[in-house]
Amino acid sequence: MSNGQWYPPEWPDRIRALAAGELTPAAPKRAATVMLLRDGADGPAVHMLRRRTSMAFAGGAYAYPGGGVDPRDDRPVRWAGPSLDRWAERLGTEDTAVAQAVVCAAVRETYEEAGVLLAGPTPETVVGDTTGADWEADRRALVDRELSFAQFLERRELVLRSDLLGAWARWITPEFEPRRYDTWFFVAALPEGQRTRNASTEADRTVWIRPAEATAGYDKGELLMMPPTIATLRTLEAYGSAADSLAGSAARDLAPVLARAELVGGEVVLSWPGHEEFTKHVPGGGPR
Repeated sequence: MSNGQWYPPEWPDRIRALAAGELTPAAPKRAATVMLLRDGADGPAVHMLRRRTSMAFAGGAYAYPGGGVDPRDDRPVRWAGPSLDRWAERLGTEDTAVAQAVVCAAVRETYEEAGVLLAGPTPETVVGDTTGADWEADRRALVDRELSFAQFLERRELVLRSDLLGAWARWITPEFEPRRYDTWFFVAALPEGQRTRNASTEADRTVWIRPAEATAGYDKGELLMMPPTIATLRTLEAYGSAADSLAGSAARDLAPVLARAELVGGEVVLSWPGHEEFTKHVPGGGPR
């Protein structure tokens, strides 16, 4: 493998089974992930976590905080920022409840996995410190689904700051994967006074890294990543600050990216439309 593209050995067989009509695609579950940014002397850095090698899916790969939408994420919450109608239009969802659930999932998962909370006592403020035993108890209750995000915000008398998020991209897990996600990627700046930590049981390491440094590590085969991760990192390289990235998010295309697998003369060709660098040709054995 010349770069760090994550490629499971079972993919070729699953792709062939799908092409032969022997595999029924699973319905993708909605999910959200956040590229958390902070400014430094050398430019903005992004917060990433490395998935434990023991994980069945993408073990050892670097990713951003995120996860699936909780069925309760569409419950009414105290809301600040663009209206749900505007978010639904931006995210390309069928209704406002879905839009709220995706945005809530982005904020909730960032808090659950990185300890960073994009919410405040008022629509103009942000929580400055999320450390302490009481905060940790609430975070654990969220992770264990003993507490919904709406209940958490109500208990803390907090307003969700949707204006601190910028929608960046949307990727859908390939049809031949057994576990599929329809994932929206967001950008956000680390709130002043808050700090990240590895709060995820799925990660064995977290780093702050400049996008250009991360992409260079991937290109050398030193950092393992999935196509959506490296693709979004490459697009972040053009921005000189976290604020620039957030402002630039308004012009980002959110058309879903879905991998395409074709059988061409007995060879499997796996591609992601618009992202030629990820194309794989699989003859009888592994990818090349």
